Amino acid sequence: MKIYLNGFMGAGKTHWGRQLGKRLQIPFFDLDEQVVNSEGKSINEIFAAEGEEGFRMKEKEVLHLITESHDSFIMACGGGSPCYFNNIEFMNDRGLTIWINTPTTVLFERLVKERDHRPLLRSLDDQQLKAFIQKKISDRKIYYQQCQVIIDDENITPEQFIETIFHA
Repeated sequence: MKIYLNGFMGAGKTHWGRQLGKRLQIPFFDLDEQVVNSEGKSINEIFAAEGEEGFRMKEKEVLHLITESHDSFIMACGGGSPCYFNNIEFMNDRGLTIWINTPTTVLFERLVKERDHRPLLRSLDDQQLKAFIQKKISDRKIYYQQCQVIIDDENITPEQFIETIFHA
């Protein structure tokens, strides 16, 4: 079983991925962490040296490598991962894709607390952060909606999450 967790930053992909990996006893991968490990550079350094397109190409390569080299896993994909190089089609063809569709108000509450740890958000005031979230989600929704399972409930339990996966 290959499960790809998609959604905006702050949606809980890594949180859920770690929990599900433990409960299902399969490996968990955070795609951003895997790109950083593969390149030996932070995401900011990759962006600075190669731009977003360079980062997205490396992200695609790592996505393909992990997918082809493991029979089962849970993967927390980067917020933009499904939006480039037909990645959403690749993931849909090889496993189960899940969109964790967290309300923008909840995303804002989470991201405002994490702003200092997220370079893209660090310089944004509250109004700019709200606008950033809404714009990016609007741009990415067409890709997120292609996921095979959509989870809208931010208060779902791990058992309900797993039940949703197995009834997909």
